[in-house]
Amino acid sequence: MKVLVTGGAGFIGSHLCKFLLERGYKVICLDNFFTGKKENLKEIKENPNFKIIPHDITDTKNSIEAKIPEGVDEIYNLACPASPIHYQFDPIETIKSNTIGVINVLEFARLNGAKVLQTSTSEIYGDPLEHPQKESYRGNVNTLGPRACYDEGKRVAETLLMDYFRKYNVQVRIARIFNTYGPNMDKNDGRVVSNFILQALDNKPITIYGSGDQTRSFCYVDDMIRALYSLMKSDSNKPVNLGNPGEFTIKELATKIISLTNSKSELIHNPLPEDDPQQRKPDISRAKEVLNWQPTIDLDDGLVKTIEYFKNIRR
Repeated sequence: MKVLVTGGAGFIGSHLCKFLLERGYKVICLDNFFTGKKENLKEIKENPNFKIIPHDITDTKNSIEAKIPEGVDEIYNLACPASPIHYQFDPIETIKSNTIGVINVLEFARLNGAKVLQTSTSEIYGDPLEHPQKESYRGNVNTLGPRACYDEGKRVAETLLMDYFRKYNVQVRIARIFNTYGPNMDKNDGRVVSNFILQALDNKPITIYGSGDQTRSFCYVDDMIRALYSLMKSDSNKPVNLGNPGEFTIKELATKIISLTNSKSELIHNPLPEDDPQQRKPDISRAKEVLNWQPTIDLDDGLVKTIEYFKNIRR
């Protein structure tokens, strides 16, 4: 079976490419390398079943069909910057990746009779008024705020998938991904796990935005890859929350990382960014029922592996 992974050189995408190759798939990685890195693919780039094609899914002059005329059987669409520092760098391009880009992916899928898995996000819930968040919750998103290019973009992407399913019977899967961490994270992506680890390793003050009492749920990347694969193989076209329901305050995360790195870092506080969610925790009942999936790697074990990765790339 031939699989296309858009955004395949990114954090999650690179792990997914490796996972699929290990299971005998032919894998094509499509990436514009805005946030993706070829170094993430160094272990698999020589695999005869693997191909890297530089391409931007928002390109309207050069179609995906022209890049991959032989077609594919399945598409995992991960092509979108996912951290605030990156998706706010050019918000118009972020919106285009979730609208024009998603349409281009869906058209390619329609032409090939391919199944499409869209990586949506917990950000579609905004700053949620329901806790934990179920898939039935419709969210609390500020359409005019600086995060809307990503939040609203991903909401529109979900709409497009369901419209292609209803109009063209394109087989779609929607993964609402919650905070994920692990090796291959970009050290400059501004996410809380990478920020804290790098600051702790350098014994620099750990920067907490707001009081630090806001909560997040952190899923190790290996668990997330298993979930995405299981969702693709499932028969469900309904959105599915994928994440670890273990809930921690940002201060608790910082304390754990200081302890695991034997750091001398102290905590400092900066103002909370606009529209930053106060609580974030997935209800994964649907994932357990439909996918027979739940995370198995706890936060401490995952952080140890992630800290080791950051130690190595700092050398």
